[in-house]
Amino acid sequence: MKDYQTLQYREKEGVATITFNRPEVSNSINKQLQIDLLAAIEQVCADDAVRVVVLTGAGKNFCAGFDLNERLTNPDDTATYLLDNYTKPIISAIYNAEKPFICAINGSAAGVSSALAMTCDLITMADNAYIYQAFSTLSLIPDGGACWHLVQQLGYRRAYEMVIEAEKMPAQQCLELGLVNRVLPADQLVARTEEWALELAKKAPLTLRYTKEAMHQALLTDLMSTVDIEGKIQDVVMQSRDVQEGFTAFFEKRAPVFTGK
Repeated sequence: MKDYQTLQYREKEGVATITFNRPEVSNSINKQLQIDLLAAIEQVCADDAVRVVVLTGAGKNFCAGFDLNERLTNPDDTATYLLDNYTKPIISAIYNAEKPFICAINGSAAGVSSALAMTCDLITMADNAYIYQAFSTLSLIPDGGACWHLVQQLGYRRAYEMVIEAEKMPAQQCLELGLVNRVLPADQLVARTEEWALELAKKAPLTLRYTKEAMHQALLTDLMSTVDIEGKIQDVVMQSRDVQEGFTAFFEKRAPVFTGK
């Protein structure tokens, strides 16, 4: 098991939990954290024993966004350089992963960390947590794909208002607007999120994988094109051993045992 400088990593029964571990600076994202995070994501994606991934933060907050102290001490690092070489590979790795990622937001998910959270397939939030679009307080714009996620989920006007007002959106409102899946008691957030992840880890791996792929493509196309995409993916899945197992288990009236093959 690889050791990480800025993360905690553990596995249990098909669930990998990755925890940002810079609580003294509210888990703000520096270069080393991004290097560690990409390596951890690559590790879980390559591990067939891992079926679901949980992402959370140590201490009081999920993440304060980019480490501004590092940015100030490295003024020659442009936003494009940092995004292309550090942030974008992480966003891409989560988005294109064949297994689901659940983000468990504790405390504040500020700045680019809100984009990272929204890239995950599912989100839980502590009942005292909030998503903070802090960019306008620094005369910046959202990055890391936050604009795409917010407009897709909230529509242009509500998303624009949230950003320019530097809104701190509380957990219950995030739930009502469909930004997150579940709001949980703060002291039970990680435990109950991991319980959900353990339940999902017992589901059909090919369903988890290919539904994610189909829905991502559905976001970018029309109804009839989506029907075609679903058909092509279904043809692939129908050739799997897991589908044969599912059919056999159905007729034998027993629980299926899926392997992801």
